[in-house]
Amino acid sequence: GGRDGMWGVIAGLDQAGVDAIVHRALDAGINFIDTANVYSGGESEVLLGKSLAGRRHEVVLATKVRGRMGRGANDVGLSRLHIMQAVDDSLKRLGTDYIDLYQIHRFDTLTSLEDTLRALDDLVTSGKVRYVGCSNYTGYRLVQALWAADTLKKNRFESVQLQWNLIERGAEREVIPACREYELGVLAWSPL
Repeated sequence: GGRDGMWGVIAGLDQAGVDAIVHRALDAGINFIDTANVYSGGESEVLLGKSLAGRRHEVVLATKVRGRMGRGANDVGLSRLHIMQAVDDSLKRLGTDYIDLYQIHRFDTLTSLEDTLRALDDLVTSGKVRYVGCSNYTGYRLVQALWAADTLKKNRFESVQLQWNLIERGAEREVIPACREYELGVLAWSPL
């Protein structure tokens, strides 16, 4: 979705185009779909939700939170207020009552990690989210988050999404070894 700026260039599909891609992928056995609330200002989630109508049970559905979704001070970041509003908005746009994997899009230096982890844990406990993960984290931030979740006795990140491909190999220095050590799943973005 999206018609303007970057989104118009890289993602300018209408509902019929999205349906064609998603349904062909599902029919071919693909069972994991990842998006984010900021992609096309939420339009990506809307189009995907409509495309998954009647087939939601066939996929592991992932989305992300952190980016700016409005002009207000609380419309961005990883504060409890923003996370709780963002998950409800994503659930509505996606047309579902739960998200399989809810990911932090990147670290937020303005918000206490502990507050973020508590909010994410509440989402898992409430059933709105099945698992939580992170995206674009450095090795030390990842281990810091795992330690904090363990100390607080809260749900921890179960996966890491990162740029990893034949050219971008930086993840292999710290993040991939940390994922092996702590048994986290790895999702690569821009693998091609």
